[in-house]
Amino acid sequence: MNTSAIEKADAGKVRSPVPTRPGWLTLFRKEILRFWKVAFQTIAAPILTSLLYLLIFSHVLEGRVAVFGGRVSYTAFLIPGLVMMSVLQNAFANASSSLIQSKITGNLIFVLLPPLSALDLFAAYVLAAIVRGIAVGCGVYVVTLFFDPALLAVPHPLWVLGFAFLGSAILATLGLVAGIWADKFDELAAFQNFIILPLTFLSGVFYSIHSLPPFWQTLSHANPFFYMIDGFRYGFFGVSDVSPALSLGVVAIAALACASVAIALLHRGFKLRN
Repeated sequence: MNTSAIEKADAGKVRSPVPTRPGWLTLFRKEILRFWKVAFQTIAAPILTSLLYLLIFSHVLEGRVAVFGGRVSYTAFLIPGLVMMSVLQNAFANASSSLIQSKITGNLIFVLLPPLSALDLFAAYVLAAIVRGIAVGCGVYVVTLFFDPALLAVPHPLWVLGFAFLGSAILATLGLVAGIWADKFDELAAFQNFIILPLTFLSGVFYSIHSLPPFWQTLSHANPFFYMIDGFRYGFFGVSDVSPALSLGVVAIAALACASVAIALLHRGFKLRN
């Protein structure tokens, strides 16, 4: 075929004026819209819950609990913990609820039919959950600044961002695993109530582990959620219960381990394709 014939053939082809979007980005956008359309429930409600926690605990325990040797007020100590707790819980809720709803309504098939790899599915669900978690965390932070405006100055912002991202990624991945494993809302609720909530509330959100007896201090060091909270809090005060470098290492290893499990389950199609 000569050059002119090739040019005529090319001219006859219909060319899309806009480049096609990668499949995982389409799923990511769909997941963002899913929670954003009900933002009053997925964003505003968790912010209100955290505000109520702050009002109750700060009123009852301010002046009665000393943290970091008295260098930090209890209300100031509590705010970063509540911010991070909101990030973690909402990242988990977004990924887990999306999968379980797709299973129950039967529209999961429309996610599995396109040629999306396990990594594509993982990236879309986890990144969308991270967005929701951090959006709620930012909302909690802004609202609670009214109680301690000095927290507007963050001496170590990179530590704050790093732990917020890794922590929300871990909980989003756990939410993905829970959504894959569970076949109904009861099973998902059991995963959250017996694993996620205890680890979150026993991570030092409301107290410093140095106020605990030695046995419970040792046990707290086995909780990866403790390192997420403690490292995040270090970014605000420059002090922490353990070294922030140690916390970062533990959290990074936990993130890689959880991601490996989730991607393996997606690759096998465990409880998804059979």
